[in-house]
Amino acid sequence: MFEALARARLYAICDLGYLSEEQALPVSRSLLEGGAGVLQLRAKGFQPESLLPLALQLRDLCEEFAVPFIVNDHAQLAVESHAHGLHLGQDDGVLEDARGALGPALILGRSTHSLQQANDALAEGADYIGFGPLFPTPTKLGRAGIGLDDVAEMHAQVGCKIPAFCIGGIKPDNLPEVLQAGARRVVIVSHLLTHAHPAEGTRSVVSQFPIL
Repeated sequence: MFEALARARLYAICDLGYLSEEQALPVSRSLLEGGAGVLQLRAKGFQPESLLPLALQLRDLCEEFAVPFIVNDHAQLAVESHAHGLHLGQDDGVLEDARGALGPALILGRSTHSLQQANDALAEGADYIGFGPLFPTPTKLGRAGIGLDDVAEMHAQVGCKIPAFCIGGIKPDNLPEVLQAGARRVVIVSHLLTHAHPAEGTRSVVSQFPIL
């Protein structure tokens, strides 16, 4: 799945803060049908063991589309669901420890909020990073956007070596601005999860990416 990760332009998140557990699978299928290149399960406030049935279903769905399935935060859930990878925030431990628990075959991602953190994640051995939030976002209440000034430099220093997905408040109306600033890959959450037709919304976003 590392090759699929390298090809991905749009990283989608099945966030149970927006979706019910009943909605999670059909909406995730729509996101993948629309062209999402990565799918993450994010479920803040849920007990990891309660998420295993859904995680197993999402993993099978991602296998069907040959797209990496990433679990947010919970290393044991990633292992038990046979996920393709784990995503960790800045405060979720040392990447070396996670790598030791997961082994070399699983993708390991890190959230970063500055150019320094992006470089640190690269040095720590992250397989990809999220970079942001570029704009204020309801998924990270109280965290100010970091803006677009460092996007091009981040790509020059880090994004040219590992996939770097810009994240945070990105929507179709500001995506051209984000791409113009130097972004090559993005994460979009709320716009797609609240879209009346998620597959169509995803296709519309993917169509805006220039050919690499």
